[in-house]
Amino acid sequence: MARRYDCTDATDRKTGLREAASAVRRGELVVLPTDTVYGVGADAFSPDAVGDLLEAKGRGRGMPSPVLVGSPNTLHGLVTDFSEMAWELVDAFWPGALTLVARHQPSLTWDLGETRGTVAVRMPLHPVAIELLKEFGPMAVSSANLTGYPAPQDCDAAQNMLGDAIAVYLDGGPTPDTVPSSIVDVTGKVPVLLRAGALSAEELRKVVPDLEVGN
Repeated sequence: MARRYDCTDATDRKTGLREAASAVRRGELVVLPTDTVYGVGADAFSPDAVGDLLEAKGRGRGMPSPVLVGSPNTLHGLVTDFSEMAWELVDAFWPGALTLVARHQPSLTWDLGETRGTVAVRMPLHPVAIELLKEFGPMAVSSANLTGYPAPQDCDAAQNMLGDAIAVYLDGGPTPDTVPSSIVDVTGKVPVLLRAGALSAEELRKVVPDLEVGN
């Protein structure tokens, strides 16, 4: 039976964060609010847990899960060949609605799906999400919806779709934004905007003028 905690209540929030971190350590799934939409999260370093995440969403390995982090410093252990322009994007827009696709450290023992040696990573601007990520560490997090359905903006919508596939629901109220994060590929010499979301190409070019827009 899934447990749900009201993160607008200080006591419930503290208990919920503790229970969510414990659930993730056991290889279970949790739902958490972010600054864009609600996400379903799992231990990024547990292939079984990530597989359960993709299965809960009805999603194949060809659409691998992004990873959320609680601090930019976490990147040092996750990515390699991270350019100066990539760090400038981090400094300007993290925490926030910018996902960066980077090459991951080859030594990492994780299986997020068919990533071809890359990882999509973001630091969300939401206190509940950041607290959980700082408590547990990097998590594989994808939007908390069944594939083909709208990404949920509140906990009710997420729970109606995912039900008891989730161990713990963290209810932080409606998410502050309805627009997904923008995705920028920083694996090459020039950053490439793969998806224009909350951040436009114009906003991003204020930091990295050479940004290209993908097809």
